[in-house]
Amino acid sequence: MSWQLDYALEFIKKNFSKATAQLLHGDAIQISYPDMPDTIAVISADYLINTETAKAYCLQYPEMDFLCGYRKQCAWEGGAIDFLVHHHVGWGSAGTLGSALQTGEAKTAAHKDYAFSYRLIRQNRLVVKVEREFDRVLRLTLSGGRMVRVGMILEYEPTADAIRTFWDRFGPIDVAWNINPNGHPTVEAIGAGRNLGCEVMKWDELRELLQTH
Repeated sequence: MSWQLDYALEFIKKNFSKATAQLLHGDAIQISYPDMPDTIAVISADYLINTETAKAYCLQYPEMDFLCGYRKQCAWEGGAIDFLVHHHVGWGSAGTLGSALQTGEAKTAAHKDYAFSYRLIRQNRLVVKVEREFDRVLRLTLSGGRMVRVGMILEYEPTADAIRTFWDRFGPIDVAWNINPNGHPTVEAIGAGRNLGCEVMKWDELRELLQTH
């Protein structure tokens, strides 16, 4: 059994006393939760899940309800997300899977770390088009025609290194949006963003930027 399956089964056992989980085959596990339909989840150790990866998992596990990127560093390409959503397969982290077990909505679950922020952008009337390049990178077309590439930064208090690392991994962005509601970017992070050519901001500042373009 792979390390990620061991961790996933232990995670479910430790955090969800009402749930039971068992290995099916390969990287697939079946999870039962009282009064909810059983969930078949595939546990991936990939650092990046792209369209080809998502297609391969769906082909190998046609019964899959949820694809779990178990590594904390796992990122999802937009094409993979679109493919899974189209095929009614939920996607995201172990935490996303845990939440979905309790609601019975594994097939429609989306990465919980980014779901709320993504909805905020989708509901903004000044954004006429949203292209999801990665789970945390959005290319926005504004009502005035301007395009803005936005990166969603999870850290409580993003550091300069967090901004530079994001830039190196996902490419140049116009805005580094600190989506953690409880923290604020450090002065060093803001400075690092300026040196790279992007603005580091919270939601109020981003909303103002959208309104002025």
